[in-house]
Amino acid sequence: MFVKKSLVALCLASAVLASVAPLQAFAADKAAKAAKSKTFNEDQFISLFSHKSTKQVTEAVGKPARTAQASKPSDAEATLGRPLDTSGSGAKVEMWYYQNLVRYDDKHTYKTVELTFVNDRCMNIAFFNDR
Repeated sequence: MFVKKSLVALCLASAVLASVAPLQAFAADKAAKAAKSKTFNEDQFISLFSHKSTKQVTEAVGKPARTAQASKPSDAEATLGRPLDTSGSGAKVEMWYYQNLVRYDDKHTYKTVELTFVNDRCMNIAFFNDR
């Protein structure tokens, strides 16, 4: 009798475990879709994306609405008052722009969020409503 009850309990446990794996996969897929479509508050966004790579940001919120490359101004040497150091290759600076991704209150989002990447790391985050 004891063996029969143990066998039934074992079968039930294995059936429950077998049904959990598809549910976990479904939940993970749903969470990934929600992360791509959700909005963040300012503190959440800064803590989630500061110093992250472009790959990590893309995986979390998708591709940006637009991108831009930083360029050196033509009068940079005159502004600095000294010649620029041209011995190195320089830093790769790129700006990514997202629309309506960060909330500043319960009902409103910033129109534009700018992420500035320096050598593939997010080094600056700015929120705008006037662009």
